[in-house]
Amino acid sequence: MMGITHATSGAAAWIAVTSTMPVLGTGAYPLDPVGVLAGTAVAAGAALLPDADHHSATIARSVPVLGRLVARTVGTLSGGHRQGAHSAVAVIVVALAAWALTLLTVTVDGAGGADRADGPHGISIGAGIGAATLICFGLKARGFVRNWPAAWVLGAATGTAIVVFAPEQVAWFPLAVTIGFVAHLAGDFLTTGGVPGVLWPQVVRPPERFREIPVVNRLWLASGHVSLPLLGDTGSFRESLLGASLGLYCLANFAYESLRLIGFAGLAGT
Repeated sequence: MMGITHATSGAAAWIAVTSTMPVLGTGAYPLDPVGVLAGTAVAAGAALLPDADHHSATIARSVPVLGRLVARTVGTLSGGHRQGAHSAVAVIVVALAAWALTLLTVTVDGAGGADRADGPHGISIGAGIGAATLICFGLKARGFVRNWPAAWVLGAATGTAIVVFAPEQVAWFPLAVTIGFVAHLAGDFLTTGGVPGVLWPQVVRPPERFREIPVVNRLWLASGHVSLPLLGDTGSFRESLLGASLGLYCLANFAYESLRLIGFAGLAGT
């Protein structure tokens, strides 16, 4: 999948899980509008994380020199593109890392939610930095900003606002990161390149006789990857169509949650 489709799918997955919009939202983990909207941006950025193993991915271009160095390092440690960084092991590692970020806190007085405005409380700077970074990635991948400096400024402002003015929102951060990451793997699974099997780093390649069987050789690739190539190759028309559909879904839910946020009477109680 292309970066823009990954970001859109991550955002859509988060909305589907957390939004309570009639018909289009499952409400499996219902959140208030702030959580839905902020988490959408975080999940969109998290959906780009697996491609940190590729030298030309969005993340590799995020910071001059450092971005490519990180991508090269991740690619080397994970065994190359669509290897370890696209595995079940990576999901576990990323989920634990996101949770660990929420534990990095500092104690401050005054600022924060209304119920804690007068006393000391902890601000999760780890989650704030993580949210700022992922929001930056998501904004740039979706083309909402023209350049990386603008993306970093908006990401930093949003991440800071979340942890300072709505610190209770930090609780969903690990889930948003995990959902976005898994959405990326699901998207790649639907392309011809597929993803590593669940046993990675153990690579299970199909026996020779299976490699000549139509359909089977598209589902279980000679490389050991597994695939359900409904979208065809990366960048295909089918992928573009899916991305456009998910984009409209996100737009509809974003508008709905925005109306809830400002207290629109007809939606406030839903």
